[in-house]
Amino acid sequence: MKIRKLTELAMLTALALIIFVIELHFPDIAIPGVKLGLANIITVYAVFVYKPSETAMLVACRVILGAIFTGNMSALLYSASGALLCLLGMLYLKRFLNLNYIWLCSILGGILHNTGQIASAMLVMQTTAVISYLPVLVLSGSIAGLFTGLCAQAVLKRFRKKEHL
Repeated sequence: MKIRKLTELAMLTALALIIFVIELHFPDIAIPGVKLGLANIITVYAVFVYKPSETAMLVACRVILGAIFTGNMSALLYSASGALLCLLGMLYLKRFLNLNYIWLCSILGGILHNTGQIASAMLVMQTTAVISYLPVLVLSGSIAGLFTGLCAQAVLKRFRKKEHL
């Protein structure tokens, strides 16, 4: 990997971590576990700009460093499983989308992220009772995914427009 690309990925990882830490200071939404996931704007952007392996590296660094920065290593399993499922789904769907439909990819990512977290919770708690929370998380993941996807789409279009000037 070239130094320039590695530097870009490091900067995007740092930006995603900054957004993640800032979002931690937002007031809690009334529903536990529901958040905007603004750092995923960077992930969605990376899915459409970088190779899958490069995007996976960015996501892995963000998840691990996010757990370290928050001091919540117990949440690492939930974050990692959600992020992995989200990334795999977005990478697959990306093959069928153009830049006008990035938001669809992000919605799928939000849903899959929450599904991965519920699956991890079922394994850790050894119960299927937590699956009853999935509809709430699917709805919130769809809404948050739409928002982050539209943001990523706007950023990507803006950068592409500047490259052509």
